[in-house]
Amino acid sequence: MSSIPQFSSLVVEQPDPVQLANASVKRLEKWDQTASLSESLELIREWQQDRAEYQTRASLAYARLALDTENETAKADKYFFDQLAPDVKEQNLKMIRRLLSSEHRTVLESHFGSHIFATWDLETQTFAPRIGDEERSISELVNRYSELMAAIRIDFEGQEWTYSTIRSRTGDSSRSVREGAQRAIHEATLPHQEELDSLYDQLTTLRAEMGRKMGHDSFTPLGYARMGRTDYGPSEVEIFRAQVREELVPLCSRIYQRRTRALGLDSLRFWDESVRDRQGEPRPKGDRAWMVDRASEMFDQMGGDFGPFFRMMRNHELMDLDSRPGKKGGGFCMDLPTHRVPFIFANFVGTQADVKVFTHECGHAYQNWQASRVQPLLEYRWPTSEAAEIHSMALEFLTHPYMELFFQEDADRFRESHLEQSLLFIPYGCAVDHFQHMVYAEPSASPNDRAAMWKECERLYLPHRNYGGLSYLESGRFWQRQRHIYRYPFYYIDYCLAQTVALQFWHRARLDRTKTMEEYEELCRQGGSMPFTGLLKHVGFENPFESGTLESVVRTAADVLDLT
Repeated sequence: MSSIPQFSSLVVEQPDPVQLANASVKRLEKWDQTASLSESLELIREWQQDRAEYQTRASLAYARLALDTENETAKADKYFFDQLAPDVKEQNLKMIRRLLSSEHRTVLESHFGSHIFATWDLETQTFAPRIGDEERSISELVNRYSELMAAIRIDFEGQEWTYSTIRSRTGDSSRSVREGAQRAIHEATLPHQEELDSLYDQLTTLRAEMGRKMGHDSFTPLGYARMGRTDYGPSEVEIFRAQVREELVPLCSRIYQRRTRALGLDSLRFWDESVRDRQGEPRPKGDRAWMVDRASEMFDQMGGDFGPFFRMMRNHELMDLDSRPGKKGGGFCMDLPTHRVPFIFANFVGTQADVKVFTHECGHAYQNWQASRVQPLLEYRWPTSEAAEIHSMALEFLTHPYMELFFQEDADRFRESHLEQSLLFIPYGCAVDHFQHMVYAEPSASPNDRAAMWKECERLYLPHRNYGGLSYLESGRFWQRQRHIYRYPFYYIDYCLAQTVALQFWHRARLDRTKTMEEYEELCRQGGSMPFTGLLKHVGFENPFESGTLESVVRTAADVLDLT
């Protein structure tokens, strides 16, 4: 582990674009002159190493800006890599095209597996230099969105809050506090409605133009290709969403009805959705440092590689968990491939979500660490995102037996709340996905038209929702809080598909934990060496697209929650 640097010691280094371009030309010339399989394999290894170096630098620039969105140097570094990205993408695609047409392709497929060639073939359909300007403009717009949301200050209870920190008040046991916090968020966001509308309008227009330039009627086919989906498309996703509407939305309505009774309310309002009883959210019993100590205990008790993994993350500062002004909201995990380690980013504010987000991102990090040690290709260190989200969401459930460490006497309340929230999330995630399909089918729609689309999605998937007079949200603009809609088109359904599989892990672990942990470890090691449905088949789990899978998950959860 001594070869792994401290994260604080890593600095962003901007590569020389001319040198990158010249290296790409020389690599292609060398490839065209290779005469043997061994020479081809060595050139692939060198190419992978160069890509890992570039990706590490670009990832570090992304992380530094996320850690401080007001830092001008970090902004400049991120801008540099955003502007360079289309050129680097085209350089890599030139190499990929050589690999796809190689006389050694059959042998290379035997060596690396056929899935990488299916992935590369799809990747060639996702970019051409003619859309480079649109990509650069999109990067600027999504950066502006992140800066805007991080800069919003919310006045509440005589204090100034950010979107991240005020979450500590939105799950309070006092209804007046919950309502007040949401009203304060509403008032702070309302002045930015026009800019948020404008940013998304520009993004939608640019993406539609990219789709047109790449030969499609809309952005949707290009968006799906960019998600690396080789084994399913929009029709399968619509089948899944229909199952959610039929099987899960009714159960979610029963969950909310029981919560309404438990809270002693006549009707549920938006600010009540985060709590299930009059005690409010269960909260961890200590601060961030205390929680990290408990996490160390938990991963040691889980056995296998979990303890060494977490010590490595902790000892090398590969986690930034505190929320603070200027820090980007949310959480993520990224790869630093040169060092073969991940980095976790989160915003702890003292709520149950801290534990959920932490175990979620640790699932991503653990999988990446495991796969990076055994998978031969950079592409195989991560699977496509719907498979990657299985690792994270499944670990949330697989750590359930250890929640006493964080919540003590409230551990059972957390486990029940987490199960309910996992179910309640899926219809929301489907609403986000359905909304994006509607938006990109009508890219010339007005902001108000898009707001109407979101209201229709809420009617289908969130029929319980009542904003209680919050005009900004009642107008159909809650979706503007969801950064994935701006930054990662068509990503959000991946959480829903993964959650359906993670719930299978939850159920199986209750029956045979040892075997289920072995299945989880195997899934992690496989990384991205197979497509989503192939990975599920490999470890013997049910495909969410198949009839009956979601129904079975819903039935099991309803039985446990006594809501049949």
